[in-house]
Amino acid sequence: MADGGRYLDAKQGAAAEAEQAARAGASSLDISQLHAGDVAVDPASAVTTAESFMVTAGRPGTAWVAGNTVYAQINYREPTQLLDLIGVTSLQITVTESATDISGVTSEG
Repeated sequence: MADGGRYLDAKQGAAAEAEQAARAGASSLDISQLHAGDVAVDPASAVTTAESFMVTAGRPGTAWVAGNTVYAQINYREPTQLLDLIGVTSLQITVTESATDISGVTSEG
């Protein structure tokens, strides 16, 4: 079905964009924490960076931070073509992806 394929493509594309946005946000490190020798995400900067990435990518979304993990969520409706004939004009696309900054993490052998 054409609409089913479009839905899967749209969801996969949105997931890739949310993942990239989360990664971009996770790279926003707290400078004061770095000076103290700790690696930590700057929550305000991470949210701004992730949300700006999503806007630039064409699918605005919402970002938030929990610990050193940045979450990015994209939520929108994808228009249908064939299902429109029976009154289903769009399908809901919702994806949430996350990224954690692990720079500075080392393993000891």
